[in-house]
Amino acid sequence: MSNLMNSLTTELRRGTLTLAVLSQLRSPQYGYSLVQLLEHSGITIDQSTLYPLLRRLEKQELVTSSWDTTESRPRKYYVLSDYGMEVFVQLKQEWIKNSKELYGLLKGDEEDELD
Repeated sequence: MSNLMNSLTTELRRGTLTLAVLSQLRSPQYGYSLVQLLEHSGITIDQSTLYPLLRRLEKQELVTSSWDTTESRPRKYYVLSDYGMEVFVQLKQEWIKNSKELYGLLKGDEEDELD
C-alpha cells in the first residue's frame, strides 16, 4: 500500500506544485530563493523537480528568465510573463473552486464516518 500511496501522493502534488511555483514568481526569484519561499510555506520541492518545472513553464511562455551577473555568482532569475500572470489568476480561481467542491465532498465523508 505504501507504494500506491506514494504514487497517488506524487500525482496529487504534481499540479499543486505548478500553482505554488507560479504564485511565487510574481516577483523575480532564482532557484534557491524559490525553494526557500516554498519551504517557508510548508511546501517542499527538490531542485531535481523545480528546475525541469521552471524550464517547462518557460517553454510554455508562462515565465521569463534573465541572468544577473552583478554578483560574484551569476544567478538566473525567473518571473511571470504577462501571459503567465493571466494563466496564474485563472488557475488560482479554478483551484479555489475545485478545492471548495472537493472539501464539500470530503466533509460529507467525515460526517458519514461519524454516523
